[in-house]
Amino acid sequence: MDEEKLIKSANYVRTELPVRIAHRLMDLQALPYVVVTQEGVARVYELYWSAFEKFRRYPQVTTLEENEAFCKFLESVLDEHAPVIPSLSLGLSLSSPHLSPDSLDAFMRRMLVSRISRRVLAEHHLALSKSLGTNSLNHPEDPHVGIIYTALNLRDSIDKCVVLLHGRPHDIADEIGESVPNRGWPEVIVDGHVDTKFSYIREHLEYIIFELLKNAMTATGLNHRSSSNLPPIRATIVVGENDVGVRISDQGGGLSSARIKSPSDLFSFSHIRNATRMDDTRLGALRSASSRGVKATVAEQIRPWWTEQSNVNSNDKDPERDAGIAPHPKIGLGLPMSNIFTTYFGGTLELVSLDGWGTDVYLHLPKLGTNLEGIEL
Repeated sequence: MDEEKLIKSANYVRTELPVRIAHRLMDLQALPYVVVTQEGVARVYELYWSAFEKFRRYPQVTTLEENEAFCKFLESVLDEHAPVIPSLSLGLSLSSPHLSPDSLDAFMRRMLVSRISRRVLAEHHLALSKSLGTNSLNHPEDPHVGIIYTALNLRDSIDKCVVLLHGRPHDIADEIGESVPNRGWPEVIVDGHVDTKFSYIREHLEYIIFELLKNAMTATGLNHRSSSNLPPIRATIVVGENDVGVRISDQGGGLSSARIKSPSDLFSFSHIRNATRMDDTRLGALRSASSRGVKATVAEQIRPWWTEQSNVNSNDKDPERDAGIAPHPKIGLGLPMSNIFTTYFGGTLELVSLDGWGTDVYLHLPKLGTNLEGIEL
């Protein structure tokens, strides 16, 4: 990466982002009035309009000093938009009675895919700016260009997520809120093509793996609450010519529930397909998350665990816990966001429930650069 290419990248991001934001503003304006004025949706509209005006007026970048200022501007906009995901989910959950399931899910998909595309552009440029003057492809352990890792070790990413999940507090509760005895977390066995390396965005991959393993561990703990030992979870890696597959199998009892008709309904934002969307606890958790923001990363999920453990070790009081706010509220975004991240580059995520036994999750991801990815804007 040299100065000329970096300046060109900055101006591409500067001119492209307002175009993509404008498309989403038009989508918001096309919604019924009762939806646009809902709590959460109105806030997102204001954030998008403000960002559009800021980018529209931002001057051309011509020097490295100006690019440095532009990067600080990008970071500030990214931080300002942290509440978008929970705010949209809250607003559309409340609007669910006014929209058909297909219309609601199609709208949310466009909004979230566009958000990912904008963050990828911005974060890639920020990473390129930080690496100016160095050849990150020559890093033997993690060769990368911007945020794209060209030899991402899938086994290492799975192992990393397992270590993080095994280190979290044991806070499993059943459907009526009763705590499940602490028997630790199940082991994860990784087999198959364990030496697989491919090109992908590491943050996206690890978020997906983290969410799938977290759900599998929780389900296993609940289903075997009376057992002395927890059965292991198995992650099988398979590599093809142009794609990589991971199957995660657990013995968590399956996904059968009176509140969903199909496992794929867990990806839906409509209360007709997923009745939990209108639960008071879910809506309250989304309101709380909207005030803090959600960027959909692994780092932001493990940070509260570290903070909680630090408070325990130092005997400090947690103001949120004292106020009756759960330390890890379930906001219902893990699986839908994992599905959006997966399909962004043309991958697939399928949930197969073996009711009474467990769940098999099939994740297929393309090797970036081996074919023409149909990226949505």
